[in-house]
Amino acid sequence: RRVLFRSNDIALSWREKGYDIDVLTLIPSYPFGKVFKGYRNRFFSKDVYKDVNIYRVRAITGYRGSLIKKILKYLNFMVLGTIVSIFIGRRYDYIFGFNMSSLTNMLPAVIAHKLYKKPLTLWTQDLWPESIYAYGFKKTKFLSLPLDVFIKFIYRNVNSIAVSGKGFELKLRPYVNESLKFNYLPNWADDLVENPKIIRLSIDDLIHFTFAGNVGKVQNLENIIIAFTMLPKNLQYKSQLNIIGDGSNIENLKLIAKGNQSIVFHGHKKREDMAQYYQASDFLIVSLIDKPIFSVTVPAKTQTYIAAKKPILAIINGDTADIVKENKLGIYANPSDISDISDILKKCIQMNKNERDSF
Repeated sequence: RRVLFRSNDIALSWREKGYDIDVLTLIPSYPFGKVFKGYRNRFFSKDVYKDVNIYRVRAITGYRGSLIKKILKYLNFMVLGTIVSIFIGRRYDYIFGFNMSSLTNMLPAVIAHKLYKKPLTLWTQDLWPESIYAYGFKKTKFLSLPLDVFIKFIYRNVNSIAVSGKGFELKLRPYVNESLKFNYLPNWADDLVENPKIIRLSIDDLIHFTFAGNVGKVQNLENIIIAFTMLPKNLQYKSQLNIIGDGSNIENLKLIAKGNQSIVFHGHKKREDMAQYYQASDFLIVSLIDKPIFSVTVPAKTQTYIAAKKPILAIINGDTADIVKENKLGIYANPSDISDISDILKKCIQMNKNERDSF
């Protein structure tokens, strides 16, 4: 099994310190939208991973191409997880909610907290309601009013809150109790293999740009691919754009890049193998579309890129861009300006090794 999320690191760390840890989650289906090999999509199942008990409930599959199924995916764990939490919640001393995406996933933790008066900490990696609208849902009274009620219910029923970006506090303050203290808990880098196996991403000696991670609509890869294709042919032949990962937008991106042999889709790779891909790259890309929510979001890959000791190409606004610029970790490009992205790519290709190594 692969350790995919920071929550796994936390659970195993607590277990090593002697705590008894149980995890309530879904049958694994992310990011492919289908159940992983070796699992059955049952309504409830239990397994054990490194002495950590894992309770799983049924997952909605096929959501990558269906808006209805995406909505059902949001509601699914909210309902099934809550039912399970009612039955098992009494036994725990503490509850920890890892809010990676949908805030609906935190309802089981809140219900167990309210029923059994157990302390609840929420570590939020995503901002509602901003992320809902950023992903394409229209902001209407019909949606925003019940959404605000739900968000306040969640955030006003936690004992403590941790945020992965410092800018989250200002966004979340209207939804929490006035006395609630915010704790800054940034993501950490993946454990990268030291002296990884040497690989080549191309036969020829090229400048390699690499994006690694979830390939969704908000990652702004459309603009990056278009900007790359705008480069003069001689510069495209001197470079290669590598996209490592999978997600809901992958097929659309392949259509945009169709016929361009300097754009390579490597597919999903194991987390423990990524060090060799970083080592073979010249620039690592962190990118998100230009929306207010993403100005306070620092993608978890940022810390891993820093640990990889490669120049970062930050095609993103806000906190992440500031980290890259202020610490001289790489180069910034305006995520909504395709011409600017293309100009920066050109600058990177023409940069000599000493300039790259200076970051």
